[in-house]
Order: sequence, then C-alpha cells, then structure tokens
Amino acid sequence: MTAPIADTIDAIYRTESRRIFATLVRLLGDFDLAEEALHDAFRSALEQWPRDGLPANPRAWLVSAGRFKSIDGIRRQARFTAWDDAAEHTAALADPAPAWHDDTEDLEDDRLRLVFTCCHPALAPDAQVALTLREVCGLATEEIARAFLVPAPTIAQRIVRAKARIRDARIPYQVPSLAELHERLDVVLRVVYLVFNEGYAASSGESVTRADFSAEAIRLGRLLADLLPDPEALGLLALMLLHDSRRAARTSPDGELVLLDAQDRSLWNRAQIGEGAALVERALLSRRFGPYALQAAIAAVHAEAKEAAATDWPQIVGLYDVLLRLDPSPVAELNRAAAIAMRDGPAAGLALIDALLARGELADYQLAHSARAELCRRLGRIDEARAAYERALSLARQLPERKFLERQLTLLDLK
Repeated sequence: MTAPIADTIDAIYRTESRRIFATLVRLLGDFDLAEEALHDAFRSALEQWPRDGLPANPRAWLVSAGRFKSIDGIRRQARFTAWDDAAEHTAALADPAPAWHDDTEDLEDDRLRLVFTCCHPALAPDAQVALTLREVCGLATEEIARAFLVPAPTIAQRIVRAKARIRDARIPYQVPSLAELHERLDVVLRVVYLVFNEGYAASSGESVTRADFSAEAIRLGRLLADLLPDPEALGLLALMLLHDSRRAARTSPDGELVLLDAQDRSLWNRAQIGEGAALVERALLSRRFGPYALQAAIAAVHAEAKEAAATDWPQIVGLYDVLLRLDPSPVAELNRAAAIAMRDGPAAGLALIDALLARGELADYQLAHSARAELCRRLGRIDEARAAYERALSLARQLPERKFLERQLTLLDLK
C-alpha cells in the first residue's frame, strides 16, 4: 500500500467514521450491523484504493461498500438459518428507495437521529451516557469505564442492554416530532453536558481535563445548535465554549491545578469567548432561555473581566438568583455562596455554605469543603480551614486536585 493512500484512509477514519456509522445505522436499522459494515467498508478501502485509486467521493464509497457488504452477509446467513424474515429484510435493504447520497444536510440529520436514539427516554440515564459515548463519539468501552470509575464489563452490559431495548421496543431512529421535541431535547442536552463535564473536570486520573471528551461534547453541541437552534441548545454550546476557553490556563506547565482567580487570562481562547458570548446574547434575547443559557451568561461575565479583580460579582450574584428561581439545586446555591463571598466578604459566604452543609446534600461534595476551607482561611480560622481541606482531600479522586489540596494544607502549617 502506498503511504499517501494509507494516510488518507487513516485520516478519513478519524474524521468521518462516526458520521458514516450514523448513516449506516439508518440504512441497516441495527447498531451491530452498522458497526460491522463500517469496519468491512474500511477493510475494502485498504484493499481496493491502493489498486484502483482514491474514489471521487470517499465517504459515499464507504457508505455504499458497507451497506452492500452487510446485505451480502445477511443473504449468506439466511441460507443457514430459519430466519423467515431474512429475505424480506434483505430486500428492504437492497431496495434503492432508501439509498444514500452524499448530501451534507442528510449526513448531519443522520448524526442528529443517532444522538436522539441513544438518548431516548426509554433508556436508563446511565445507559444513555454510555451509548452516546460509544456509538456517537466512538470512544472505546474501556475509555468510558475509566472515566466513570465503572468496570468495563458493566459498561459493556449497559451498552448491550440499551441496544437490545432499542431493538425490542422498536425505538425509531429519528428526530422527534415538534410535539415531543422539547422533552426529548432536554434529555439530549443533559447527556451532552455530562460528557463535557467529564472532559472539563475529569472525575479521576492524573489530568485535570480530558480534551477528547470535551471536544466530542462541543461537536455534538454545535450539531444540535445548528440543526435545532433552541435557546437552550445555544446556551449549552455557549457554556461549553466559554468553559473550554480557559483550558490552557487551568493547569501550570508541570500539571498543577490553577484556580480561576490565579489563571493567566492571556492564555484564554478569545475566539471561543467571542463565539460563546454571541450565543449567550442570542439565547437571552429569545426570552425563552433556561438554566444552560443562564450558566453561560455567568461564564461570560467571568470571561469579560480582564483580571480577577475586575469581575462583576453583583451581576454574577443576580444571575445566580435568577438561575435558582428557574432551576434550584444545591450546587448552584454553593456557587452563589462563593459569589456572595466575593461581593460581601468571606463571612457572608461562609454562613451560606455552612447552612448548605448542615442540610446534608453536599456532605460528600469535595468542592463544598474546598470552598469552606478557603473562606475559613481568609477569616483566619486556621483549624477549621485545615479540617475542611482534609475532608475535601478525602473526597478528591483526581490527582491534580489532591496535590492542590495537599499544598494548601502545607501552606496552612506554615502560618
């Protein structure tokens, strides 16, 4: 095989394979058939393209090759099984009516159909996340398992059961009707945000972030915002872009965690900030915004400050007030308390955090104890700060966070 052709096939696999897979799912009506067809198509490309040359439209060639290899496989299987519907099924797949042509809009629609199928409300929430990461993003089962601290066989079982549920319940491979869209879109946005959060703040391991997860979530967010420009889809994309814009500044050159107020803001990605801020404005002007757009608006206020001291804390507190009325949660209350501490002083923020912890909902939430420790430190309550940092350390699973907390404890001992 000539090196340029091999490199081209490899590049197409990296950039196009999940798009091709989504189309094959539509044409074949089955996840496993589509996965097998995808790999058969690329094997054929490895055999034929070096001999015949690169086709004019590689993507269309791969879709067609995969589809017809799958049809041949079903025909061969029908000869040796008592599958009464095999002939009818094969005829349907071979019918030129559903044939695919290389139309970008159709291609993106296929990807959107796949997202909604993986996030169907008939599936358990953990299955939705696992299936989306595996089938839409193309991540390996082992990668998903490592990210969520779950054994690989458990993730594999979730994916297998979800596929069986889709097949047995005849869940349609389609974007829902307008009547169903809002409810279904909420589920999809939640799953995409979970994927992003795992990339932005990895739940465990040696790195603060996982760029592959964040990139996949942003790609899905763009897809949703382009094809379904609902204010919350715009808000979620804005939120992810604004958070991701700080990626390069979140760790020091040696991998140490750097908090927001200490970050080098010259490292922030201004293109992402500009795009995110414009999306926030679009979402808010619609007057139909929700929690994602409000969180994105808060992130935009942070992004607009040239330095930490210039942050408009009163505006951030006001946005949290609106968010809590719209979508109350203890984590949002914690974030509001931190903003109150910056606006009104550490004692005011600490009182709110202590009340939150007393309720018990955040008792095992590492960031709540980290925030309490910092406010106690600022108030000179060193013993309380040390106890809070130690509690946060006992809950931290990410190596850079553990190193940061250990460093804070060391600094307290020097006081």
